Amino acid sequence: MTLPTATYRIQFRNGMTFDRACGLVPYLKTLGISHLYASPIFTAVTGSTHGYDVTDANEIDPSLGGRAGFDRLTESLASAGMGLILDIVPNHMAASPENAWWRDVLAFGQQSAYAGHFDIDWREPVTLPQLGQDFDRALNAGELRVTLDETHGNFALAYFETLLPLNPGSYGALANRLDDPVATRMAEAAAATSGEDFRRAMRDILFEGGDKAVLRQKLDDISSDRDFLRSLHEAQHWRLSYWKEAALHLSYRRFFEVTGLVGTRVENPAVFEDMHRLVLELVRQGKVQGLRIDHVDGLAEPKAYLDRLREAVGPDIYIVVEKILGASEILPESWPVAGTTGYEFIAAIGDLFIDGAGLRILDDAYHSIAGEAGDLEESRRIAKRLMVERNFAGETDRLVSIAAGIFPEERRDEIAGALRELLIAFPVYRTYGDGGPLSWQDSAVLAATASQATAQLDDRRALDHVLMLLEGKVEGDAAHEFRIRFQQLSGPVMAKATEDTLFYRYNRLLGANEVGGEPGRTPEGPEGFHRRMAERARLQPLGLSASTTHDTKRGEDARARLYTLSEGADVFVQAMARWREMNRSWLKDLPDGAVPEPNVEWMLYQALAGVWPEDFDRGQTEKLRERFTDYARKAVREAKLRSDWLEQDNVYEEAVTAYAAALVSPENDTFLEDFERVLQPFIAAGYLNSLSQTLLKLTAPGIPDIYQGAEAFDFSLVDPDNRRPVEHDRLIAWLAEAGPIAKLQAAALKQRVVSIGLQLRRRHPTLFAKGDYLPLKATGNRRDHVLAFARVHNSEFAITVAPRLMFGWLDPGVLFAGPEFWEDTAIAIPSPLHGLKADLVTGKTIEPGGSISVAALLGSQPVGLISPI
Repeated sequence: MTLPTATYRIQFRNGMTFDRACGLVPYLKTLGISHLYASPIFTAVTGSTHGYDVTDANEIDPSLGGRAGFDRLTESLASAGMGLILDIVPNHMAASPENAWWRDVLAFGQQSAYAGHFDIDWREPVTLPQLGQDFDRALNAGELRVTLDETHGNFALAYFETLLPLNPGSYGALANRLDDPVATRMAEAAAATSGEDFRRAMRDILFEGGDKAVLRQKLDDISSDRDFLRSLHEAQHWRLSYWKEAALHLSYRRFFEVTGLVGTRVENPAVFEDMHRLVLELVRQGKVQGLRIDHVDGLAEPKAYLDRLREAVGPDIYIVVEKILGASEILPESWPVAGTTGYEFIAAIGDLFIDGAGLRILDDAYHSIAGEAGDLEESRRIAKRLMVERNFAGETDRLVSIAAGIFPEERRDEIAGALRELLIAFPVYRTYGDGGPLSWQDSAVLAATASQATAQLDDRRALDHVLMLLEGKVEGDAAHEFRIRFQQLSGPVMAKATEDTLFYRYNRLLGANEVGGEPGRTPEGPEGFHRRMAERARLQPLGLSASTTHDTKRGEDARARLYTLSEGADVFVQAMARWREMNRSWLKDLPDGAVPEPNVEWMLYQALAGVWPEDFDRGQTEKLRERFTDYARKAVREAKLRSDWLEQDNVYEEAVTAYAAALVSPENDTFLEDFERVLQPFIAAGYLNSLSQTLLKLTAPGIPDIYQGAEAFDFSLVDPDNRRPVEHDRLIAWLAEAGPIAKLQAAALKQRVVSIGLQLRRRHPTLFAKGDYLPLKATGNRRDHVLAFARVHNSEFAITVAPRLMFGWLDPGVLFAGPEFWEDTAIAIPSPLHGLKADLVTGKTIEPGGSISVAALLGSQPVGLISPI
């Protein structure tokens, strides 16, 4: 296997095409990247901004440049000695008529060749929750009409621009009503053919001509007959419904809450082959060297899938999975993958840079204003219960029905209660039993979950029956289905309750509210970081190490700055109270209280601090205002307290966004001056945090993943803000500049550190792929402000030295504290590493010996990366 030494994530779409990516290859090569890491490139819904709504898994999206453009990119990468990692999406596809497989299912129902490709409950027609109101109201409002889909050669029911193919069996009734020769020929062909023969016959009929204008007019005329449209609708293999009803009932498995993404059944070998035909072709042709598996926890049988994929691609393809590990959870050892996409590294960084003493100060202040939201565990329980009882009510009810059929002696409400409490108590995303006994890790998880669930129940008999199903102690297809579907549901419940609800309700320190993180965790400092990295070196040294992804809640540098709020907690808490008073006039009185409420104010001031531009220009606030108000609107919807994606309170949202806009208004001068003044030491300490976390990612166990543009500063908010176009021309110009680090602006300095670290990794790939992780002891008065470790492999080694908790110790515009700060602080160096060394950041020589003076190393530079001469 040719391992990456570093990956660079590019978000295709939004202006990024294969040809544009080709132009970046020389830059990425110079930066030190070994593998370009591409977001999904297969054909997706028209206008898709992310590519996870795939419509054709076996076509490279023409909007990106198609196969020809892709080949140009892979040739450019190969010429530069670089590889390509593709993000593939096996769990779901777009539930859109643009998806030929889905369109075929809608037309032919269970007779479709693709009926088994999707996870559909065929005991009823396919539910299509696409209407903006219930069916009868939509019908009476004239929102539905019969039409001719000339692109695909079929009759369709149109809902605005969406054309849903009609069941060919209903063509006869339609032709009888139309009394049109073209419609009659189409009905006759529909009765005599099916599948591709049907589609070919339809195309031939339409190609032959006839007066289609007359046919279209007749279709418009009968569309006014509401009774006919209703009967036509009832003759289909699908049923339209109000989009808000999807949470209560849906006949297919979806991706999380997204009804536009239908679950696929890749556990079926034939479906696996159909969905991976092009991917495997690209691998066998040597155009792809690695795969990133999206949402592996959504699959029915992740291990079986990964085993099948590994067998298909061979041993030399690098594979990582998008998998969020809970506290103390490890990746299943039997999975044939290099590791995860690296969210656990973000959690380790937060553990290092959040100050425990300051966090307690924040906690006291936050509890005084947050009310119920200040209780993390109760907030978590409330959020998970909301998911189980509302957002995923349909999926939960299906599990109840299966279990009730297996155990008819149990009352349905008792089973529902047991299931609810299990899902609420589940501490990880899922277990992985698909047959036979659970692994030791999953058994421990289930036992702990059952213990918590029992405490919430009056009688545990129903719970014991449900546990029997989850433990694999009941035989039969229904029991197997229950087990799989529970495992496919616990992950979405966890993700939506935690990442997309709790993290917008519990706002004590936003920097800790990150995917894979635990905001209630007590920071363990260097000891905790060393322990986590030693575990990482042992368990997944070849997994990716991420600090920003397309799914993180904010850019890595915004998060690094927010960590410093825990260091300057007293300053920030006092300032927060002052700012709230300054902006009291912007609050709006609504019937249920002033808006935004204190908890939301607390969140807004932190979020703004995280993205505040150092060079804020009062005359150019439009972009910041737009970004910040969009974030505020999304945040209150995600919190689901006063507004929601399902039930939006426009008056409330307008009050919140108006307040957010006022915070960056040029007219709010008194506040802006105070905010800027208070923020300066946080900005300085945040910059140094950014450089430290960057160097740690480059040298710690794992393969560093650079999100597009984050080699310089990334102060993005949550998506879609983090998908803004990157100014690569500026980055290319910075990298070309020579000169000492002292003359670089902070963002260019970060890029320089990235390049230095990545070039070292390319020169010594074995050191970082297989090298031991060796914590180095800091001594002296400032020992708590520095972290150091070595990577060692045979005679090769590299030493990383990074400052931490530097709030208040930095002069304005200077990213180091000076030798006088460090006093007698030193790093103890074990004897095998005593030889002559050099710091790669500045080029200065480090004399041989058993210690390194931190004052000499970091007294005039931000971080240190040391290698033998």
